Amino acid sequence: MENTISVFSQLLRLFSRADFQKTVKKHQAEKGAKRFDSWAQFIAMLFAQLRRAHSLRDICQGLASVEGKLNHLGVKKAPARSTLAYANAHRSYKVFEEVFFQLLERCRSIAPGKKFRFKNKLYSLDATTIDLCLSIFDWAKFRRAKGAIKLHLLLDHDGCLPCFANMTEGVVHEINVARSLDLPAGAIVAMDRGYVDFTFFDALEKKGVFFVTRLKENAVFEIQEAFSSPKGNILSDELIKLPGSGSSFNPERILRRVLLWREDKQSKLVLLTNNRKLSSKTIAAIYKERWQI
Repeated sequence: MENTISVFSQLLRLFSRADFQKTVKKHQAEKGAKRFDSWAQFIAMLFAQLRRAHSLRDICQGLASVEGKLNHLGVKKAPARSTLAYANAHRSYKVFEEVFFQLLERCRSIAPGKKFRFKNKLYSLDATTIDLCLSIFDWAKFRRAKGAIKLHLLLDHDGCLPCFANMTEGVVHEINVARSLDLPAGAIVAMDRGYVDFTFFDALEKKGVFFVTRLKENAVFEIQEAFSSPKGNILSDELIKLPGSGSSFNPERILRRVLLWREDKQSKLVLLTNNRKLSSKTIAAIYKERWQI
């Protein structure tokens, strides 16, 4: 008779049970616990994510429906709702936080590198708004009659793995979170024009960080130098003086403007960067790679 292994069981093989128990012991997570241990709690919450469960009842009933198959996962029986609720409320999150970073390090060690030849670290920065019901989540300020949270994410293109995530109220602008990032010198960060802020760009340049973004349509600039004649889908590649305004005014700010033609949308795309060494085609490819986020 052929033995079959569930997909859930295969996923659990990614986690070392011995390392998990060491982490539990380190944080004394099971102090005072009698039957429902941290491993069973971990399986219940992982099950909740994979099943997209919306309540404790959904989790416990789902586990109870396959109770006969839980033994090979290291769980004797499905938990009661009160048991799972008490464990979630009273046990430290640090066990699961450490398990997450252990798995992340394993992924980083085997993940393939970015597809570009340059040695610079490549990141993509973006934010997405998640709508919430304002009458239920009254703290999630966004608009007058609408609630939302905003997820700010920095993606490392070595393996396309997240290396920074921050969740804020929907009203928090992307640039406020972007200013808190500490990127290594020589890194390249691709981002949309929602992050266009000249003070932010100046701060990145002082740190030796390169950026690739879109130039706003109403931007005022002066052409200083043309790099090359139009070739392929690259319509122009030039250095421009882009002083900015108000507190961001800098008469010496010289950046690179790459104008390209997008065949798929039959439109022009204007890119802005402070990198003068990479080719215009590579700059365009870097921005296109931003969609991996």
